[in-house]
Formats: sequence, C-alpha cells, structure tokens
Amino acid sequence: MTALTEPTHSEPTHSEPTQSYDETLRTLSEASVHQHFDAFLDIDWDNPDYAIDPHDPRWVLPKADVLGRTEWYQSLPQAEQIRIGLYRQANVTKVGLQFEQILIAGLMNYAFNLPNGNPEFRYSTHEATEECHHTQMFQEFVNRSGQDVKGGTLLFRILAPILPIAAKFVPFGFFYGVLAGEEPIDHVQKSILRAGNDMHPLLQRIMQIHVAEEARHIGFAHQFLEHNAPKLRRAERFVLSLLVPVIMRWLCNEILVPSKRARRDMGIPDEVMKQVYWDSPESQKFLRDLFGDVRMLAESTGLMNPASRRVWRAMKIDGRASRFRSEPSSAAA
Repeated sequence: MTALTEPTHSEPTHSEPTQSYDETLRTLSEASVHQHFDAFLDIDWDNPDYAIDPHDPRWVLPKADVLGRTEWYQSLPQAEQIRIGLYRQANVTKVGLQFEQILIAGLMNYAFNLPNGNPEFRYSTHEATEECHHTQMFQEFVNRSGQDVKGGTLLFRILAPILPIAAKFVPFGFFYGVLAGEEPIDHVQKSILRAGNDMHPLLQRIMQIHVAEEARHIGFAHQFLEHNAPKLRRAERFVLSLLVPVIMRWLCNEILVPSKRARRDMGIPDEVMKQVYWDSPESQKFLRDLFGDVRMLAESTGLMNPASRRVWRAMKIDGRASRFRSEPSSAAA
C-alpha cells in the first residue's frame, strides 16, 4: 500500500496532499475494475464439495474462534459441537450481511451530493458494488446452511435504517464506524485462514473473497479519515475523540458477541458468555488486539488525548497502537 500513498507529483504546492489522495482513489478504483469478485460467478455453489451437510465435522469451531477454544465447547459431544458451529458461522455471516447493508446505504448517502469530478464518487460506488456481492454471497451461505438466524441484536436491527444517515451529516464519524465493523471481521477471518484448519471449503472460499476485497475497503476508510482529519474544528475533534472508542466497542460487540436469541439457540451458559465476552484475561487480550490498527489511526488523526485515552481504557480496547496496518498481534505484544 506504500506506493498508493506516496505523492507522484513533484511540485511542492499546497495542493499536493489532495492530489495524492485523489490519485489513491483512482488507483483503488482501477483495482476494483481489474480485481473483483462476483458472488455467483466466482463461487461454484453447485460444486458437490461445497454442499453443506449439517453433520459434517468440519463445522466444529476452530480454536482460532473465541468460543471454539473454551473448555465448555470442547467438552461437548461432537454432534453438538457441529450443530453449534454451523449455527454460529451462519449467524456471524448474517450479522456481517446486515453491517454491509448499512455500509452500502451510507455510501450512497455520502455520494449523493458529491460534486462532479470528485473521485470519491467513483470509488464509493465501486465499493458499494462489491459490498452488494458480499451480501449476496453471505445470504446464499445462510440460506444453504438451513439455519434460521437473525443476525444482530434487536437494538442493532432497529437502528439499522437510521445509522446510514450519519454518512451524510457526520461522514468522519461514519467512516470510523465502518472500521468498527470491518476491522474485527477482518481480524477474525485472517486469524482463521492463517490457522490453516480443516475448514469447510465453501466457508473458506467466502472468507478468502471477503478478506481480499475488504483490504481495499479498509484502506479507503483509513485514507478518507487521514485526509479529512485536518479539516476538523477543535471542538469536533474533541467530541469525536470521545465517541470513537464507544462506537468501536459497541459495533465490535454487535459483530462478535452472540445476541440473546443466538446464545439461547446455541445453548451457551451465562458463565461461558461472561468468560468469552470479555472477562477472562485471554479474551480481554483478544479484544484489545482487534483495534491495534484503529488506535494507530486515532493517533495519526489527532483523536488521542488524555481524556479519550481514558475512554479507550474504560471500553477495554486500549493498548499499544500498531506500527503498520495489519501488523500481527503477536508482533505488537
């Protein structure tokens, strides 16, 4: 990504940062043209290897999954591990689908009044197109899983039609919210893929496609926030510095923590829920590790100050900032 952020104009003019940002957007847009995926062309849904068998042991949750590595889950009979694993994968996918729908609506709200010639319009519509394919891909997986999942919490589903409005009136806050959903999903999926478990090939293919395109989407959000941070007024910057860690923790919980209905359907005991989300030292470290990149971004956009650091700590997502994007958590420890 370094080549995307270095200015290609040598003239030392005041417009050089804007030129670099615009060129970055054009580069990302061209990448979307030449490297993209179609939900129904790039996944062979009718391949017998991709068939979803509700008794397939490959649905057992890997230890890369915070629930999968608990003593409670590992002590269950294999048939129950498989049932819970398939339900959990379907429900997490449904939450991701709902989040993508909010993002698509927000991108359209943001792009609606962009002036002619603004490269953000082209990139935003490219990203929305890719996210539409993700929602189709996710919903097809849920449909074929046979699991009657609802996805996010009731509050999240009630607020879903309202959240995209923020993209029009508070775009800076909205794109931090985008990262609040995208960074945890990206972190978890990369961890599972890196672990190299014997996972179901259909789920593996879906994750590979999602991770490949999310890298571009996360990169845009970082670029957008860094480009627009200097335009914030002092009061705006301070208020946002306090709100960002709260938004991060709330949306992270929506993405990763099973809703009341989901935990009931999976039969997760209350004490296990408390251990996994987020009382044990291991789970607390996992939670902090999710946001190393966002903490780095908060530092670079001027949203870290003594007051905001207390909020990050109160949300239990404080810690060392990444030195570079996607720095493995083991290296950041």
